[in-house]
Amino acid sequence: MWYDCHKVSSIEGYPLAWDKRDIDIAVASWTTHGWSEPWQHGPWTCTFYPAGHIPGAVMLRVDTGAYRVMFTGDFDTRDSPLVAGAQPQDVDILFLEGTYGGRSHPDQEEELERFLARIDQVVARGGTALIPAFANGRTQDVIMRLHKHRPHLNVHVNGMGKLIAQHQMEHEHLLRDPTALRKAWSWVKRISSKSDRKRALDADVIVSTSGMLDGGPALWFLNRLRHDSRNAILLTGYQARGSGGRSLLDNGRLEIYGNMTHIDLEIDQFSFSTHAGHDEIVEFAKACNAKHVVIYHSDPSHARPPLAEALEANGHTVHTPENGVPYTIV
Repeated sequence: MWYDCHKVSSIEGYPLAWDKRDIDIAVASWTTHGWSEPWQHGPWTCTFYPAGHIPGAVMLRVDTGAYRVMFTGDFDTRDSPLVAGAQPQDVDILFLEGTYGGRSHPDQEEELERFLARIDQVVARGGTALIPAFANGRTQDVIMRLHKHRPHLNVHVNGMGKLIAQHQMEHEHLLRDPTALRKAWSWVKRISSKSDRKRALDADVIVSTSGMLDGGPALWFLNRLRHDSRNAILLTGYQARGSGGRSLLDNGRLEIYGNMTHIDLEIDQFSFSTHAGHDEIVEFAKACNAKHVVIYHSDPSHARPPLAEALEANGHTVHTPENGVPYTIV
């Protein structure tokens, strides 16, 4: 993904603070550790635990001798098709991702049924459902769900998610159900040529990067599907401010190959997030028995205040440090 980011930056002309030499140095410095296998870093004992976000995502627990500290990183306690949810660990200090503070996710099964029903509607009228999806995690989750619940559909996949899936299947110990991913990946039609792309325009469903419609094959498909109102766009992830997906939701248009383009198609958004929601975050902190909770990766105006309030109500001492400001916890 680093190399792909460098490639895209070269094509689109935006500067990076690093170059290919930095990638080589970083990869050469890489040291791997298995889950639940402690290792020493000086006087500290460190251990990785599955974070439940995407394959390979970990929480880091550090035992300093005086304190047990854990950093969640991006995490989710709910199972997804790809990975099992994170499990709490007894710690004294918990650094906690708070992306969805103040916001609870919809029921997973109800959201899945809404998603499948929407696809059925589009297909029944002769249209194609275009599903922009993040390469790592979301593409594979969507394909696995469709294979399980709608195996009769003609589904095509394109974008970096194809390469990521191959890497995931080479590291099946990171997956919740490796067999399910392999079967789904054998079932879906993988696009690898210009002729494949053209054939995919007649598919029931196209799953493609990028998830926020900022590039990737999804824009190529959208530029062609937009002329037929039977088609529809099904967004399955967060659409950041300034992204193509956010512009589409707010204004009904987005930039395609340098041109601001109006999209006269039905657009739906579904919540298949693999970040813990407000309720999961609060329950996780409680189950960790953490005296101190440090909230990070959260909006300071909307997410952090309600999350801090809920955590304090459970008896935690809550810390909300600001970027660039030194802070002492204990």
